[in-house]
Amino acid sequence: MANALRDLWESPKLIAATLVFGIGGNFQYGFQISVLNAPSLYIKQFINETCQRRYGVPLETWKLTLIWSFTVSIFCIGGLVGSLCAGNLSVKYGRKKCLLLNNFVAIAAAVLMLVSRTAETFEMIMVGRFLYGINSAGVSLNIHSMYMVECAPKKLRGLVGVSVATFVSIGKFWGQLVGLKEVLGTEELWPVLLAFSGLTALLQLVTLPFFPESPRYLLIDRGDRAKCEEAIQNLWGKGDYASEIADMMAEHAAIRGVKSRSPVELICEKTLRWQLLTTIVTFVTLQLCGINAVYFYSFDVFHAAGIPDKLICYVALGVGLCEITTSLTCGMIIESTGKRLLLFRGYLCMAAALALLTVTLVLQEQISWMPYCSMVFIFSFIFFFSSGPAGVTAPLPGEIFNQSYKPAAFVIACSINWIGLFLIGMIFPLIVDHLGYFCFLIFFGFCFFSGVFVWFGVPETKNRTALEIAEEFRKMHTKTKIKAVESIGNIEAQQSIWSTKL
Repeated sequence: MANALRDLWESPKLIAATLVFGIGGNFQYGFQISVLNAPSLYIKQFINETCQRRYGVPLETWKLTLIWSFTVSIFCIGGLVGSLCAGNLSVKYGRKKCLLLNNFVAIAAAVLMLVSRTAETFEMIMVGRFLYGINSAGVSLNIHSMYMVECAPKKLRGLVGVSVATFVSIGKFWGQLVGLKEVLGTEELWPVLLAFSGLTALLQLVTLPFFPESPRYLLIDRGDRAKCEEAIQNLWGKGDYASEIADMMAEHAAIRGVKSRSPVELICEKTLRWQLLTTIVTFVTLQLCGINAVYFYSFDVFHAAGIPDKLICYVALGVGLCEITTSLTCGMIIESTGKRLLLFRGYLCMAAALALLTVTLVLQEQISWMPYCSMVFIFSFIFFFSSGPAGVTAPLPGEIFNQSYKPAAFVIACSINWIGLFLIGMIFPLIVDHLGYFCFLIFFGFCFFSGVFVWFGVPETKNRTALEIAEEFRKMHTKTKIKAVESIGNIEAQQSIWSTKL
């Protein structure tokens, strides 16, 4: 850990890039996830009053709920649209230029949010949420992760990659914080709250031109070694990076003449099926691990523990701080622990926390002190989620695929993420109604299965190039096939011996 921090400290431009790309990238994604919680009552009131002025009658409850649900979920649709476009855009225009132009989408969304109440048009909020989805959940989530993995040297790739999830956590916490009634979560200031992302987009728009393009993109995609070396010196400082450049040249030679692949071509490529399966399993589990359910039930648990309703929002900030702190801790240990172990340990410990949380939730009405045990398991679950899957999953496609398949891998990963989130948003309320606290057993199954899959099916990626990781995948699963064939052969041999004896 000390060595990784020392190496990072010797690259101040890389630290600055991590902050600038994070604040203008996945910070906005996290912020948009949590920002609608605080002003929801005021926005619903605004929608109802607008319709009453237009049509002379207030909205029925079910109609208002439908409009509000659409306003919230259209963010996911924007994220899916942005994800489908991000791969081609990042190859055609480069990572840096895409993120630079992407800020104009966020600024346009912020303007719509800011003037929506003055214009007495709640449809502006819907359009703004859709644009925010394209900006933060689609383009930024893909290209920010891609850029940071490509800009970091091998020895810092894990630490810098975890910053992607850290900024998501910071964004969620900041959305909760500025949404308090003491800050911007008031009836008068909620349009300013919704437009806040425009400020971070403006900050990135002004500072981004001072940073270089991704070195790996310049060398492998563009074949420009001189600019690649210039970008490396700019980001990493003075030093001898011949081995890093040699690794890039080896990958460039391996895929020479091969254009960037589409998601369909990646799905059809048999030699990468285990990398693709790893991406699918980890990103599906990211949505189906139960993190949304834990946050949903945390308010009930806090209430049962005797915390007044007016103070629960402040306790929720503690949950957000726990996620940020743990994510930072993950960044400190990832280079020494390794990503495979963090995923495996995180999934299995999350499964254990969910099983114990189910027991305590069932018993909380019978035993007075049981809600406090539930609180412990809620924080434990968030701790293991943030210290493993949350930090490792987002940059994973950028590590296990070579340059020609990387954009397609991120498109598939983020599309799975947003389809999963949309389905969870639609199905989760029905699951809660029918299963209650036992809904956590479904998520327990996903976490446990994913932990077993990672242990037996995924190699360690620490300090390895994409070509080396591909070879590790091949060796791991070739051994599995050989063992299976040998065991079948032994069974057949034993059967032949017994038949001879008979």
